Amino acid sequence: MAMESRPDEPEAAPAKEVVVAEVLSAEKEVVDKETSPEPAIEAETPGKKPALEAALAAEAEEEAGEKKTAVQKVEANESSVVAADREDPEKKALDELKQLVRAALANKEFSPPPPTAAPATADAAVAPTEEITSKAEEVKAEEETAATAVVEPPKAVVEEPAQSIKEEEAEAPTPTLPTTDENAVAADDDGAKTVEAIEETVVPVTAPPPGVDDAPAAESPKKEKENEKAVVPAAAAPSLPPAEEIFIWGVPLLGDERSDTVLLKFLRARDFKVKDAMTMLKNAVLWRKEFGIEELLNEDLGIPEMEKVVFMHGIDKKGHPVCYNVYGEFQNKELYAAAFADEEKRKQFLRWRIQYLEKGIRNMLDFNPGGVSTMVQVTDLKNSIGLAKKELRQALDLLQDNYPEFAAKQVFINVPWWYLAFNRMISPFFTQRTKSKFVFAGPSKSAETLFKYIAPEQVPVQFGGLSKENDPDFSTAEAVTEITIKPSMKQAIEIPVTEPPCLLVWELRVLGWDVSYGAEFVPTAEDGYTVIVQKARKLVATNDPVVKNSFKIGDAGKVVLTVDNTSSKKKKLLYRYKTKSSTDSI
Repeated sequence: MAMESRPDEPEAAPAKEVVVAEVLSAEKEVVDKETSPEPAIEAETPGKKPALEAALAAEAEEEAGEKKTAVQKVEANESSVVAADREDPEKKALDELKQLVRAALANKEFSPPPPTAAPATADAAVAPTEEITSKAEEVKAEEETAATAVVEPPKAVVEEPAQSIKEEEAEAPTPTLPTTDENAVAADDDGAKTVEAIEETVVPVTAPPPGVDDAPAAESPKKEKENEKAVVPAAAAPSLPPAEEIFIWGVPLLGDERSDTVLLKFLRARDFKVKDAMTMLKNAVLWRKEFGIEELLNEDLGIPEMEKVVFMHGIDKKGHPVCYNVYGEFQNKELYAAAFADEEKRKQFLRWRIQYLEKGIRNMLDFNPGGVSTMVQVTDLKNSIGLAKKELRQALDLLQDNYPEFAAKQVFINVPWWYLAFNRMISPFFTQRTKSKFVFAGPSKSAETLFKYIAPEQVPVQFGGLSKENDPDFSTAEAVTEITIKPSMKQAIEIPVTEPPCLLVWELRVLGWDVSYGAEFVPTAEDGYTVIVQKARKLVATNDPVVKNSFKIGDAGKVVLTVDNTSSKKKKLLYRYKTKSSTDSI
């Protein structure tokens, strides 16, 4: 049997090899299964790969578009937020000022304080004080009487119950009241201690004697003092005026769409410092009441000569009314005396100036949102050297304090050298906003400076423009053409006439003149002949500032205006024209 088993032993080694081989093959199959799916999928979907890539690309493009749109929305929101942040300070200041105004109206802070002027007689002045003093003395006397009444009752309160107790002691023992000698002494020293002693003595008694009924009188000194505090000041306090709605320049301070425009003027004048703006507004309202602005509007001050000094004329290029201040007119001695001869006339002139400004504000300005609520001030300083330092200082300060932000632009013309030096000295005291509104021009540049802000057809002739009162031919509706003529140059202006017969009217001026001017008509027909309308002539500064001509035309052609600048300086030429029908020219 041993021999049979030996031949089987050599076969064990191949079994191990088979097992190992099987294990290796199994592992290989597992590895093949793990690695084979990807090639299988690629093999199964080779035709679908381009479609999938296209779908993914479209989806990515769509996401990119959405992101771009979101970024644009964010940028738009940021820009709107920035714009809102810029507007917020102004709106916030306006809202705060409205709250202060509302509180001031409720507390009647816009009403002037009670008059403190001396009364007609000294007795009348002392009467209120004597009345209050007499009332105080009466209250004091009543207090002393009450204190005396407090001292006496304890004796009655103590003695009477003491006698009744003695009579009843034989019948039945009853609790005795404490002695009142100490209480009486305390009452003599202090009425308040007496009150406390009486209360401690009387309250426990079941059947209070008649004298106890006087105990409540002990409280009268306290009540009298309270009544004194309540009554005496009420008699001395002045009666408050009834609630009223405050108007300024015809606009209520609150509750109107124009109110914001008014309040913003005070805020801008104080760089949006709300408390300072409120103080300025309150002072302006009180000044208007004191000055009697509403009554002033209906007064007839009767100073027609002053219309040469201050007048409204035309508008600027932005639609602001223009007010001219010609203080050089006061070189006229009669006019100066009418305004500044004495204190009474100076006050009258100030009232007239305020009245004129108030009427101009109410008639020419619009406080509605988007309306024109400011004006251009043109001040002519020619021949006003002494005046600007004296009489007008009060008026100018008054206007600056009580009429804030009414000047869109302050243009000073014909400014002498000394005024420029003076302005450099005082300019540090002005805010940057105020200084940005100031424009100064010397005599040689005054007209050109005005033309930067006001069209020549709106500027009066006396200041270099072509506007005249009651002009039958031209108005501010006819625009003016400006041309600059170089030195030693000739300028020709051709005006065509295509619909004869008609009447051609034109006017022109050259600032400072010192040029030659001529006009002629040139017909369109070849066989026609030239007509000399205006023979060439020299015009100088002493000539009339404006030349106006007309020519009746029967044939088609053109009118040629010739201006020859023979000087060594540039010249500003202004002209305009219009045609009238033959029936209008008759």
